[in-house]
Amino acid sequence: MSVLVYIENWEGAFKKSTKELITYARHLASKLGVELNAVSIGNVENSAIEALGVYGLGKVYSVNNGNVAQFKAGAYTQALSAVADASGASIVVLGNTYNGKAMGPRLAAKMDASIVTGAISLPDTDNGFVVKKTVFSNKGYGYVNLTNEKKVITLNINSYQIEEAAGNVSIEDFSASVDGSKVNITEVAKQTGKIPLTEAELVVSAGRGLKGPENWGMIEELADLIGAATACSKPVSDVGWRPHSEHVGQTGITVSPNLYIAVGISGAIQHLAGVSSSKTICVINKDPEAPFFQAADYGIVGDAFEVVPKLVAAVKNLS
Repeated sequence: MSVLVYIENWEGAFKKSTKELITYARHLASKLGVELNAVSIGNVENSAIEALGVYGLGKVYSVNNGNVAQFKAGAYTQALSAVADASGASIVVLGNTYNGKAMGPRLAAKMDASIVTGAISLPDTDNGFVVKKTVFSNKGYGYVNLTNEKKVITLNINSYQIEEAAGNVSIEDFSASVDGSKVNITEVAKQTGKIPLTEAELVVSAGRGLKGPENWGMIEELADLIGAATACSKPVSDVGWRPHSEHVGQTGITVSPNLYIAVGISGAIQHLAGVSSSKTICVINKDPEAPFFQAADYGIVGDAFEVVPKLVAAVKNLS
């Protein structure tokens, strides 16, 4: 019995979410008193993997053969399943990223395992194996008891505190037989020059209260000053003021940053569903009855065109 953690990379680099995942998997293995192993799939320099040793990693299986140069859910799942079998893993932990969401259910089916997606804490093992997760578009919590011997867990981004620990990484090349012929990737379009919303620790978002796309300059300036990603409400993206890639909400992107600043957004339930797992929510709105204030940790009743420039000036004075 052991815990296997999939350390996902992005073009050969590891992000904060991977470090969260390693910490979670290490704490889980320690709680259960079992060994922790990891698997890396794709073209990653050994030095990048070895750098993760400060988070307590030990043995890492590196799969870099066959059809794993580009992410293909089926092929990557085959590789992950092969490593799980070879390492004797009874629990596999993945990030609840786009790739993790594509792989998790496939892996659970191949392993005949129980699965919980969107976990936010370590399991309660006093009465079974109960994992807390977000449900109903982050409006509530569910508690799932995984009863199979084998288990798959996907961990929500920004839900677990990173913790360093002594580790000595050893890398073992692992050759997995994978079939990537069922999927043919013809083009990959990537967003450049911005912090991805799903990875952002800080988000500055705005809605129809900004009155038009020509007024977004102050939102982008504030975001740039504090190193935040920019987002918007659904009505804003629907009318073309901002790209759909910035739409946050029930039908858009779900975020869980440490700080979410909402400017000129009323706070309809569909929007709240996508941001409710934020650690801290700050709302700026001139309507004191705006629903968003009920969900806010901090609120400023005022005109965005007066408040935001003052925030920008204050941040500049601090830098």
